[in-house]
Amino acid sequence: MTIYTNAEIRELIPHRYPFLLVDKVIEMDVEQGTLKAIKNVTSNEPFFTGHFPVRPVMPGVLMVEALAQACGVLIVQEIEESERKNHLFYLAGVDQARFKRMVEPGDQLELSVKVEKSRRTLWKFSAVASVDGVVACSCELTIVKGANEEAKGGDK
Repeated sequence: MTIYTNAEIRELIPHRYPFLLVDKVIEMDVEQGTLKAIKNVTSNEPFFTGHFPVRPVMPGVLMVEALAQACGVLIVQEIEESERKNHLFYLAGVDQARFKRMVEPGDQLELSVKVEKSRRTLWKFSAVASVDGVVACSCELTIVKGANEEAKGGDK
């Protein structure tokens, strides 16, 4: 079951192609602080041309980024819709990152995130990316809320 389509995700977080790494949200429980999303890994991903030409492999750092974007989708559920454009959420920390399986074109990456702690402007998540039930990447992520100065009329 799809909770959010790709178009709806683009309304929630500011990422765009080629850096939007969440294709759809399939489960979400805001009360429990959990979300599952999907990233379909296709052979036309721009990073595959250089990583690696003889054996295309999704970079681990992009798996972490996909998990962080999934965290962002969950975080914005706590914010009034009228306030969403005034804030951006930044990846502030990655701990205990482990990479256990290569992710290749044709794989479907399932992104599972869970809020472990939250304060007003800081969230800590446990996060796992898997393919066919096999863990590809696991980590702890720290996300912080910051102001979107452009939305508030500030300079870049």
